Amino acid sequence: MGALKPWHIAVLVVVLVLLFGAKRLPDAARSLGRSLRIIKAETKHLTDDDERDLAEKADAQHGRQPLPPTATEQRPATPVQDPVQRSTRDIS
Repeated sequence: MGALKPWHIAVLVVVLVLLFGAKRLPDAARSLGRSLRIIKAETKHLTDDDERDLAEKADAQHGRQPLPPTATEQRPATPVQDPVQRSTRDIS
């Protein structure tokens, strides 16, 4: 019931030749083959891009993080004076 017999294929070929003509069938087969090659190449590029993005994310996660500032780095060692105040002291 579900088996495809050789005479089924022959009938299909005859119907295709009658519908499209003998000249158009090779062109249609070539264009179908080109389309399938393009689709295959594009899907391969998509999977390569996905793998590359995952690798970049993994590298970024394992990268070095800057250390948090310590208590001495947060406060300046000497008080900062306003440049205007400093210049008035120097003059007098």
